[in-house]
Amino acid sequence: MKPHEKKYLKDYTPPNYLVDHIDLRFDIFEKETIVTSVMEITRNRKTADEKTPLILDAVDLDIKSVVADDMVLMPEEYETEKQYFKLNRVPENFTLEITTRLNPGANTTMDGLYRSGNCFCTQCEAEGFRKITCFPDRSDVMTKFSCIITADQTKYPVLLSNGNMVLKGTLENNRNFVKWEDPVKKPCYLFALVAGDLSCVEDVYTTASQRRIVLKLYVEKENIDKCGYALTTLKQAMAWDEEKFGREYDLDLYQIVAVSHFNMGAMENKGLNIFNARYVLASPETATDSDFMNIQSVIGHEYFHNWTGNRITLKNWFQLSLKEGLTVFRDQEFSSDMNARGVKRIEDVKKLRTRQFPEDAGPMAHSVRPESYIEMNNFYTATVYQKGAEIIRMLSQIFGKQGFRKGMDLYFKKFDGCAVTTEDFITTMEEVSGIDLSQFRRWYTTPGTPEVSIKRTYTPENRQLVIDFQQLNYDNQFKHLHPPCHIPVKTGLIDKNGQDITPDKQCLYHLKNETDQLVFENIAPGTLASLFREFSAPVKLKTDFTIQELAFLLEHDNDDFNRWDAAQQLFFREIKTVFFNIKNNQPCNLSLPVQNAFGALLARTDNKKALTSKILALPEEDEIGETFETIDVNLIHKARMFVKKSLGAALKDQLISTISNCCRYSPADLSSKAMAERSLKLLCLSYTGALNTDEATEIIYRHFLASKNMTDEIGALSILTDIASPKTREALDQFYDKWKHEPLVIDKWFAVQAASILPDTMDRVEALTRHRDFTMENPNRIRSLTGVFSTQNPVNFHRSDGRGYRFLSGQILALDPKNPQISARLASAFSQWKRYDVKRQALMENEFDRIIKTPSLSKDTYEIVTKALAGGHQGIFE
Repeated sequence: MKPHEKKYLKDYTPPNYLVDHIDLRFDIFEKETIVTSVMEITRNRKTADEKTPLILDAVDLDIKSVVADDMVLMPEEYETEKQYFKLNRVPENFTLEITTRLNPGANTTMDGLYRSGNCFCTQCEAEGFRKITCFPDRSDVMTKFSCIITADQTKYPVLLSNGNMVLKGTLENNRNFVKWEDPVKKPCYLFALVAGDLSCVEDVYTTASQRRIVLKLYVEKENIDKCGYALTTLKQAMAWDEEKFGREYDLDLYQIVAVSHFNMGAMENKGLNIFNARYVLASPETATDSDFMNIQSVIGHEYFHNWTGNRITLKNWFQLSLKEGLTVFRDQEFSSDMNARGVKRIEDVKKLRTRQFPEDAGPMAHSVRPESYIEMNNFYTATVYQKGAEIIRMLSQIFGKQGFRKGMDLYFKKFDGCAVTTEDFITTMEEVSGIDLSQFRRWYTTPGTPEVSIKRTYTPENRQLVIDFQQLNYDNQFKHLHPPCHIPVKTGLIDKNGQDITPDKQCLYHLKNETDQLVFENIAPGTLASLFREFSAPVKLKTDFTIQELAFLLEHDNDDFNRWDAAQQLFFREIKTVFFNIKNNQPCNLSLPVQNAFGALLARTDNKKALTSKILALPEEDEIGETFETIDVNLIHKARMFVKKSLGAALKDQLISTISNCCRYSPADLSSKAMAERSLKLLCLSYTGALNTDEATEIIYRHFLASKNMTDEIGALSILTDIASPKTREALDQFYDKWKHEPLVIDKWFAVQAASILPDTMDRVEALTRHRDFTMENPNRIRSLTGVFSTQNPVNFHRSDGRGYRFLSGQILALDPKNPQISARLASAFSQWKRYDVKRQALMENEFDRIIKTPSLSKDTYEIVTKALAGGHQGIFE
């Protein structure tokens, strides 16, 4: 097939024409929607003259009429192709009216205007507006929007768009209309429209300046009882943003709509957020504690975008992390303040290490501000979001809380209403602080994850502790070293009695060279350094701690993250030891330090159950794989299961006792303490289930039957799906019969089966694609089955016969013509193919060949597959 064209940051130029105002009219009918746009267009004198043609983005639009300054144009007077609309000669200022005809019911891409169930809705980020009407579809064209929507008032009584409702009424033929005006200029990717028969939950938020903001949350009628948590979270987010950043909401109305068909989590459209229903709808009976936490995070994220993304937007899409990384940092801080900060930090770092670090080390590696792309939708990545957030977090540490707040205040003041770049942001931070960030800028432009090696030297004679750092910033993709980054290292010292003795002036160290040295004077023997506290920089660490020292840090470090990380390092070492013993046909035993540390943590009474559940959870198999040069999925699986089963057997009575002690709270209690108890209980049940005995199976099954909330119910079911027992089938059938009318719950039913480690899982997954409730039309359902199987079940996906690969490529090719965004995301499961043995590489390469030879392959999937084929070595340390 013909290669798709790349877009480069170096080729960016400002727009030749600006749209000062656009009036839109959507006449919605069952089989078509007529869109009329009236634009006030002005030539940009800085970039264009009278000979410069007007070129508007337009993807596969059925243009019915064009009127320029009241003059009807004939088709031969304008030029149209699949990707653009063009007028060769235009005046400096004029009005252009274009009418197009759309078929939203046939739009399975869920980009532009499409149907979600019985609703019409839009998704315009990144480049969906060009599928609605002709327009300069770019983030730096700021325009005032008004919108009139007409539709059948029986089927679509609710008609929503951005801004304020200024007019509504009825028309002939049982039709109604609403007119919306947005007083704030915005890029077209923030335009939104919803039409449907929806119920509304309404609330009011009063700002710090006593302004009254009306909050409206629209859902399908049957879900009206699942909105309370989302509204409560929204008000918490609004109050938090006022307190932490001094940002009040600027309109009088804030609206959220939950739809069942959505490619992403949510969209921050100005004043009208459109959400995937899974991040809005929740009750203890149908949603897990993790669901509630995800809702809190996503609700906060989209609201915080009002300032970091909407009021201040992007000059071009290469700057995407300027809004996404910054807003992820803000939503992480919000969730940390609402819950246990240490636990939240652990969750965020675990996500970074399991998603972003592999991305950085493989063929999909790109800088946080990428230099090129083929399809912009492919750059909504962990690097842009998670690593982008870590960059902001490092800045907040370098400046301190007050300094960072001053920098953000100036950023809001200088650029409100503007489209800006990451350079504008960094320069503003420099202006406030006086700190030179020229070296720090490399975090935005350098792909890859820096690796930091640490070596300690203690001299008893002069009581001096020296920490030697070596920074290696190796580019796996292009096989060369980058210059060193500016890495903030949050440090601590713990004496032999477990007391923190960190000198205030040495709590933050700035690592800037390839080799650096941190010296502590007058340090008592036996003192341990606690480094990179709170994971102060997104780096890979290689330390010289012994097993005994890690166990000591696990018990005594007062930094929650480093306690967890010490446990992770202990687990990694234990699993690797077992791995090589199995490989070399040597006997395997659980080491006493790990067993004792595990038991001591279970016995602690400090009431940090959420933290304990994080610390005691084994690394997942894909995390373990990242520590090997070549990933052996079968041996990794065997080694991890040996450690899990051994811990379960050694501490059986203690686990059972802990399970009993974690049942004090009501199943409907959503307090942090109640959630913490449930998380520890389920972890202990998981270790118990690993024993794979009739007694253990009965314990899990009884907990399943006795469950009074979704956290316990799906938690017990997921443990059962890893056990070959008749009770597993019984539980799956009971769960389905109970919840078959709740789509979001049935997503969980598909997911737990897709994640099963049992040998027959491949058969089960293929059978589930033929289940009456499986559909390729709903992204949530695809992610729950195909996505979970290919990304969260390595031992079954990477079968040696290649059957998992053939299954995934078949799903990709079936989906690509309908929804290329989701198809491309599925294809990314192949991205680490060169990390596996030669046989598996050949099997995956066969599937690449099958995909790439498909006629009319979307550029979304094409980009992912061709980058994966180009390949890259994973790492230089084993």
